[in-house]
Amino acid sequence: SASTIFDYLPADLQWLAPKEWFSQIQTEIANVQDRFASARLDSERQPLSPDVLCLTGEAAAQQISRSGVIEVGHSEVTESNPGICDSPSGYPVDHKSNSPFSGLIERLFKDSKPRVLLSAETPGRVQSLVELLAGHDLYPTPVESWADFLNSPPDTPAIVTSVLDRGLVAAQPFVEIIVESQLYGERVHRRKRGRSQDPEAIIRSIAELHTGDPVVHLEHGIGRFGGLQWLEVNNQKNEFLVIHYAEEGKLYIPAVNINVLSRYIGGDPEHAPLHRLGSDQWKKAQARAKKRAHDAAAELLKTQALRTLRSGRCYSVPHTEYAAFRSGFPYDETPDQEHAIEEVVADLKASTPMDRLVCGDVGFGKTEVALRAAFVVAQNGYQVAVLTPTTLLAHQHHNTFAERFADYPIRIEELSRFKSPTASAQLVQDIGGGSVDIVIGTHRLLQQDINFHQLGLVIIDEEHRFGVRQKERLKQLREEVDVLTLTATPIPRTLNIALSGLRSISLIGSPPPGRVSIKTTVQRYSTHLIREACLREMHRGGQVYFLHNEVRTIDRVAADLRDLIPEASIEVAHGQMPKSDLESVMRDFYHQRFDVLVCSTIIESGIDIPTANTMIMNRADRFGLAQLHQLRGRVGRSRHQAYAFLLVPDPEFISETAKKRLAALEALTELGAGFALANHDLEIRGAGELLGEGQSGVIEEIGFSMYTDYLNRAIRDLSGEPTESSLKLDSVCEIDLDASAFIPDDYIPDVHTRLVLYQRIADCEDSAALYDLKLELVDRFGLLPVETKMLFQITGVRIKGEAAGIKKLRYSARGGRVGFHPDATVSAPRFASLLAEHSDLFSMNGPLELALPAGLEDPELRAILTDWLLDTLDESNEIKPLPSEIKDNLANDF
Repeated sequence: SASTIFDYLPADLQWLAPKEWFSQIQTEIANVQDRFASARLDSERQPLSPDVLCLTGEAAAQQISRSGVIEVGHSEVTESNPGICDSPSGYPVDHKSNSPFSGLIERLFKDSKPRVLLSAETPGRVQSLVELLAGHDLYPTPVESWADFLNSPPDTPAIVTSVLDRGLVAAQPFVEIIVESQLYGERVHRRKRGRSQDPEAIIRSIAELHTGDPVVHLEHGIGRFGGLQWLEVNNQKNEFLVIHYAEEGKLYIPAVNINVLSRYIGGDPEHAPLHRLGSDQWKKAQARAKKRAHDAAAELLKTQALRTLRSGRCYSVPHTEYAAFRSGFPYDETPDQEHAIEEVVADLKASTPMDRLVCGDVGFGKTEVALRAAFVVAQNGYQVAVLTPTTLLAHQHHNTFAERFADYPIRIEELSRFKSPTASAQLVQDIGGGSVDIVIGTHRLLQQDINFHQLGLVIIDEEHRFGVRQKERLKQLREEVDVLTLTATPIPRTLNIALSGLRSISLIGSPPPGRVSIKTTVQRYSTHLIREACLREMHRGGQVYFLHNEVRTIDRVAADLRDLIPEASIEVAHGQMPKSDLESVMRDFYHQRFDVLVCSTIIESGIDIPTANTMIMNRADRFGLAQLHQLRGRVGRSRHQAYAFLLVPDPEFISETAKKRLAALEALTELGAGFALANHDLEIRGAGELLGEGQSGVIEEIGFSMYTDYLNRAIRDLSGEPTESSLKLDSVCEIDLDASAFIPDDYIPDVHTRLVLYQRIADCEDSAALYDLKLELVDRFGLLPVETKMLFQITGVRIKGEAAGIKKLRYSARGGRVGFHPDATVSAPRFASLLAEHSDLFSMNGPLELALPAGLEDPELRAILTDWLLDTLDESNEIKPLPSEIKDNLANDF
């Protein structure tokens, strides 16, 4: 018989459950039986009976009851029950009042009051609360533990960093814990630490490579990836990446030097160039690309000149008011979100105008970044315009802004087709008169009759959804005001310019706490699948989007669904409906008055309905990648598992491009995939038009990554900026210490996982990042093998070598050579001192090559010596004596 979860649990386990636990089990078993009854009718898929797979409700209850159940409910502190209960009330902060903390103050100074402990979830939020209280002559005592609190002055409140979600009152000792949600009225969610993503690293990453995919080698050009292979060279075993070139050429690259490769992006991978090893094809292609990049940079800089010549407004940030506004955010910022907010505020304070792109997946908190920027600008007396591609999104943004600014004397209005002509005309007049501080609307805001009194900031949501004429108007605005663009999936052109450094980019890649990725699957159209998916969502109390983007047949599709799922209440929404009807349907769906919304792509942008967690897209092959990702983002806005079913006809009749789009969306389901999906769009459509068709050919010749490198270099050169930081554009630092440096397959057997980790090790930019990754590997896979330790050591040497401008470092027991880049930044005095003090060890072979001493048989010692050498050449370090183990091993040479 099949085992159950109870077979794996200890017999004396104590269960905690809600009072209705048995009826909930019975409901779930009934749902399983219903699904089986429906699924058994499918001739292509015969499921096993629930009698074989599941316990009965009675059997499960018997197992749970055997060791006792604590039923969780609510109780109050009374004389007969002097225990613990929830805190009886909130003490809401009213920013409109002269005494916003009056409720809390009354509690603190009440007769027979309990001792009070204030709690906030992070040190930052504790500091924010302390600052707010200090402005009202309240100075809580910071404590770190319960014992500290009990030993603190009893007449003064204390404050602690803690992850408590709710307050409580205890009778013995008589204490009250007050948490932030009691002050601000919303639950504060716990921050989840996450590794933030570097936009350019996502572009360059080769971790997604498959055999046969095109790759770019910095020195040898474009080849095809041939997988990983073990080889033994000079009695040293290592893992190599195999790259195939034209005329059966083959290149073996040690995994430790994976940084010399990048993924080819720029055109159809099947038609990417295939260079010949040893030929001048690659050098000629690079020379053409450099010239084209120089021309493109000159044009881009000309476009930017008017903007950069105009000085920015240098907004001031009112600290007390800003701290209060920040405290009104009902969640804790994710690390990426916090960083994006800091960058935007810094841009607003700077003397040059802002043009920043914030790219974050749907529901990752881009709107809060916009709210903070709008607050700063509005508090400085300037107007803010928020542009959205759809009326529904404008309406939702208006509600969000109105709610967040409710406590402040800032007038927020919405200009859209939901307003009557009379109301619209009056609003346009008020905008010109300056009585409107923040206006939210569609492209109507870009029309000629809109004259702002003093426009300071334009926030653009999903710029790629606007038409050519609107984009030209936005281009004009960029020369006049600060611009903040929000997008979940930047289109290739936006991505190109952002990466080339002409627009600043902030990537919000870390999801809100508790968010889980959307399970996405591509399926052939099936009425059984549609019925089951809808019923499963309805049984857990959720709602369903059924996307059908053909208004002519949408009512017929809705009628078919009503016949298929009679248990469901179904309504229709599309852009050609009367505006009052559309608004009514969307409002009803938001309030859960029906189960399934059959709709067009009108729901694409920004409509936030947390209870809708299943999406079914009919004819998904007809949508673009950015649109597919945006539509999928309408579900999964809460902590519940969300599902997206991409329905297609027979795959034989779908174009290759559509297949690639759907495969990319199905593969990239992790949270924060928007940036990577824009990348796939670059691959599918080609890098496209950066400054016109003239650039497309050269991008296809050398790949998008290298082209943007050249463009960056050209922009720096033409701007007169120093180019030391871009030494790696023409070459990276290659290290060969004649050592075994790899991740053994008995340590990590999975080839793809090893490839990802090689890439992540290569992407580390400093020793701190390298150390953190080393700890992660130990935590996940156990103590590092000797070869993996050497991999980390060599990578550490490479990081320092890149900073010093080293092109190649090769070192064996027979001696070694260090080759420097012509633009290397090594300190001349340090170099001279090194050669003078250690002339017996080091000597110059020409102007750009340093000879290293022979005699070090142990690769570990060669790593130690090269590490010491690079530290010595770095002017920012103190000069340290030659390591004793090197002296001992080279004693015969002294």
